[in-house]
Formats: sequence, structure tokens, C-alpha cells
Amino acid sequence: MPSKAPKTRPTEVAVDDFLAGVEPAARREDAKALCAIMASASGQAPRMWGPSIIGFGQRTYQTADGKAHQMLAAGFSPRKPALVLYVSAAAADDPLAARLGKFTHGKSCIYVKRLADIDQGVLEQMVRRAMAR
Repeated sequence: MPSKAPKTRPTEVAVDDFLAGVEPAARREDAKALCAIMASASGQAPRMWGPSIIGFGQRTYQTADGKAHQMLAAGFSPRKPALVLYVSAAAADDPLAARLGKFTHGKSCIYVKRLADIDQGVLEQMVRRAMAR
């Protein structure tokens, strides 16, 4: 069975336009601050990936059938219930995540209720590491 192209791809949507529509206002302010932190730590300009992910840089990964695809190297999505951070492949086993602060995690992402709940210096280290992979 052939692999499908990934749904999450770079788009031409302006990051500032997307951020302007984030609700509520507190989530929007956190998202703007997070965007600045990640841009600084990554050395990359932000770019929209799909309809709701702001990504920095990109890397190639291979699917089980050997096909190569592009994915953001680091990024986040300001969703209503939480900020979703894409900076750690396995947060449960990540020594940096252990120092990050208050969060929950999924298989390949970290969920943060508020930016103030985490150590921004540790987040910067996680972004730099994600960019180096």
C-alpha cells in the first residue's frame, strides 16, 4: 500500500495573520511570545504548516515504506485547550522536559496551559536541540 503525502505541509498563510485570529486574547499573547522565543532559539523565520501549526526549519523523515517526507524541525500550535509544542520526540524520557515545568505530553508533543507555567530557558534549549537533529 503506497504511503500518502503528509497532511502537515508548509503553506503561504502569513504567521502574523494567523496569530491575530488566535482566541482567547491570553492564548494569542502567549502564542506571540512563544513565536518570538522559538524564532530566536531556532534562528529561523516562522512559517505556517497546515492550518494551525507554526513551524521553524524543517527536516526529512522516512516512513516505514522508505518514502522521504519533510516536517517542521520545531514548532507549536496555539489550540484552545493548550499550547502544543513540537520540540521533543519522547517527552516522557527527555531530561530537558523533566526541567521544563508544568505540562502534559502525548507521543510526540508537549501540552502547556500557559507559557508562564514553563521555564523559557529550558524551552530554548529544547528548540535548539530539535533544530540540530
